[in-house]
Amino acid sequence: MTKLTDSVQKPYRYFGGEYNTPDMAKPCDVRFCMCVADSYEVGMSNLGVRILYYLFNSMDKVVCERCFAPFADYEQYLKQNNQLLCSLETQTPLKNFDFVGFSIQFELCYSNIFYMLELAGIPVCAEDRDESFPFIVAGGPCTVNPEPIYKFFDFFFVGEGETYWPQILEDYKRLKGTMSKKQFLQYVDEHYSCIYVPSLHNSVYRGDKVELLPNTVVTRAIERDMNTTFTPNKQLVPNMEIVHDRAVAELFRGCSNGCRFCQAGFIYRPVRERSVDNAFDLCASLLANTGYDELSLNSLSTGDYSGLMPLLDKLLPFAEQQHVQLNLPSLRLDSFKGEMVSGNRKSSLTFAPEAGTQRLRDVINKNITEENIFKTLAQAFREGYTSVKLYFMLGLPTETMEDVEGIYNIACKVKSLYRHVMGHGKNLRVSVSCSTFIPKPFTPFQWCAFASREDIDAKQKYLYENLKKKGIAFSYNDYETSIVEAMLARGGRSLADSLYQAYKNGARFCAWSEFFNYGYYKSAFDACDVDMEQVLGAKDLNEILLWDFIDIGVSKKYLQLEYNRAMQGKTTPSCTNQCNGCGLKAQGFCTEWQGNKKLEV
Repeated sequence: MTKLTDSVQKPYRYFGGEYNTPDMAKPCDVRFCMCVADSYEVGMSNLGVRILYYLFNSMDKVVCERCFAPFADYEQYLKQNNQLLCSLETQTPLKNFDFVGFSIQFELCYSNIFYMLELAGIPVCAEDRDESFPFIVAGGPCTVNPEPIYKFFDFFFVGEGETYWPQILEDYKRLKGTMSKKQFLQYVDEHYSCIYVPSLHNSVYRGDKVELLPNTVVTRAIERDMNTTFTPNKQLVPNMEIVHDRAVAELFRGCSNGCRFCQAGFIYRPVRERSVDNAFDLCASLLANTGYDELSLNSLSTGDYSGLMPLLDKLLPFAEQQHVQLNLPSLRLDSFKGEMVSGNRKSSLTFAPEAGTQRLRDVINKNITEENIFKTLAQAFREGYTSVKLYFMLGLPTETMEDVEGIYNIACKVKSLYRHVMGHGKNLRVSVSCSTFIPKPFTPFQWCAFASREDIDAKQKYLYENLKKKGIAFSYNDYETSIVEAMLARGGRSLADSLYQAYKNGARFCAWSEFFNYGYYKSAFDACDVDMEQVLGAKDLNEILLWDFIDIGVSKKYLQLEYNRAMQGKTTPSCTNQCNGCGLKAQGFCTEWQGNKKLEV
C-alpha cells in the first residue's frame, strides 16, 4: 500500500487531527458526515459548516465528522489502494454514516457532489440507494432552488439549521430501527416545513397552465435571536493555510439595504444583531481558544452593524494588547468611518459601487452617490490607505455603454482624488474588477434575462483597453463560467440529467477557473435537449417560477414591487429607516422596528 504522504500534495487536507477537534470516541447513536463539495482550504473557511459541526458534536450520542472534495492526486491514491472516500476525523467510509450532508454554497460545486458520492461508493441518484446507504441531504443557500439537483438528494433543508437540525437528529435517534428510510422521509416531510423531500413530490407543478400543487410549499427556517442561537466559541485550527485563515466572528445576519441584484440580501433577511457585549465576548473567546493573531468581523455588510463603533472601542485596544490584526470586510461606501481603522494596520480597501452611474445605481438600489464614494475614499487616503479595489457588475438590467464608461470615469477620478488629498500620486494602486450579473431567484431581478455574450464582450473590451492606458488593473469574470452558473441557478428539473452528464464528461472543481471547462456543460445541455434560451431568458412578471414553492419569507408581491420600482429608477430606503413591507414583519419578525413610514408605491 502506498503511503499517503508520498502520493499527494498537501496531505494535511485528508487526515484531520486539527486543534479543537471534538471528541470522536464518545458513545453515539447517530453519525453525521458534514461535506463541502470543494477543497479543504475552501470548506474549512465556511462559517455555517463550522457552526453545525460544533452544534452536532455538542449533542448527546451524536458524532459529526467532515469530508471535503479531494484533488486528482488523492482520487488516484484511493483508487490505487482500493479505498473509499472517508471522513477526516476517523477515516470512516462515508457510506457507513447515518447522514451525509452537503453544504452547498455555490452552484458550480454541483459536479463535485457527484464526484464525492462516486468516490464514496454511494449511488448518485436517490432512487438507486436502498436501506444500506445513508440519507444524502443538502443545506446552504443553493437550496432556495433545489430543482436542478432534485433527483440526487433524499431531502433538502432550507434555511438556518441551529434550531431544527438538532430536533431532526433527536427524532432520528428515537425512531432509528423502527422506521424504514422511506417512512422517516415521510415523517420529516410532515413534521418540518423547512424540509423538502423530492421523492414525495414527484411533481411540484401540474397542468399546461402551471399550478403549484397543494402541500408542496417549503418554508425557510429562520433563527430569531443571535444572542441565544448556538454559537461555538472555538473553531478548528487547520494544519495548513486555508482561504480565510483567521478567527471569524459573525456580528449579525441579514442585510437591510435591499440591493436588488443581491440574492443573499433577500434570502438571509431579516437583520438580527448580536449585542455589543455578546459580540465582544465571542471575539475574545475565539482568539483565546485558537491562538490566531488575526480576527475578522463578518456579516453581509459589517459597517451596518449598529453597535460597530462601541464594539471597536472595546476591540481595538484589546486587539492591540493581544497583537491581533482586526479585519472589517464587507464595508459599504456609505458606512465606512476612519475611526473603524484608526490604530489598526492598514491594508487594501475594497469597495463595491457596483454600477458606474447614479442612474444605474438607483435601478439596482445601491443607495450610494459619487459624493459618498469620494468622501469615503478621501477619508481612507488620509488614514494611510494606498490600495483601492473597486467591484462592479456588467450586464445589469437597463445597463448602457454610458454606464460602463462611468466605471472608467470613477476609476480615473480615484487617482485624481488621491493626488488632490495627498499632494502626489505615488504608491497608489487602483484595481477594477467586473463580474457578470446573474439574475438569481428571490431577487427583484429574477424575471430579467441573462446578458448576451456580445454585450458582455464589448463592455469588457472597452474597460480593458481604456483602464490599461491609465495604469489601472482590470479583471473580469469569464463569460462561459457565468452562463453555466446562471443555468444552474435558474433551471429546474430538466437540468438534472445534464448536470450528471457534464460530470461524466469530466466536470470537476468547476468553481476553480483552472479546472472549469464550458464544453463539458454545453455538450451535456445539447445531449439532454436543455433549452438554454428558455432558462436564461426573461420571465413574465406574473408567471409561476420554478422556485416559487420555496417560501423565503419575502413575498413575491414585494419582489414584483421592487422590480417595477427598479424599472422606474426609484430607490427603496434601508429597512432600518422604515418598514418597506417585504412580508417578514407580518410573520412576526422585525418586531423591534419602530418607524411609522410606509413605502410609496
